[in-house]
Amino acid sequence: MLRPLSGVCAVLAIAGSTATAEEVGNVDVDWLGNGIVIEAFADPDVEGVTCHVAYFERGVIDRLQNGNWFEDPSNSSIACRQTGKIKIGDIDRSDDGENVFSERRSIVWKSLRVRRIFDESNQTLIYLAHAREVQNGSAKMSVSTVPLFQNP
Repeated sequence: MLRPLSGVCAVLAIAGSTATAEEVGNVDVDWLGNGIVIEAFADPDVEGVTCHVAYFERGVIDRLQNGNWFEDPSNSSIACRQTGKIKIGDIDRSDDGENVFSERRSIVWKSLRVRRIFDESNQTLIYLAHAREVQNGSAKMSVSTVPLFQNP
């Protein structure tokens, strides 16, 4: 599949994110070159947690047919799991948490963000994937949790 913005997005994502992602899957969904990309990233401040984010990426033909050349949809999905012994570093424990991953979904205005929120009373890490835009914010979001079980 031709992906004209993937190089630009990768450079911008690395420059502006706190965690870097590795593409682990790419599924074509139609004949226009549209696809679903799956990326994995380790939480930079919580050892032993890996998140997988899936998002829609428009192909060249779709971009030409529908205009809006420099932007992908806000849709995304996230799943985070314990992939090793969990060791929590210096994390933000406030109600709004902190960004742990960000990737551009347009040249300037839109990004896909993942925030980590620590639910201390339930001993659970919450990961929220959402779009961030200058205006007309999207209500599309996805959430995943990682419970912090006591180690024997």
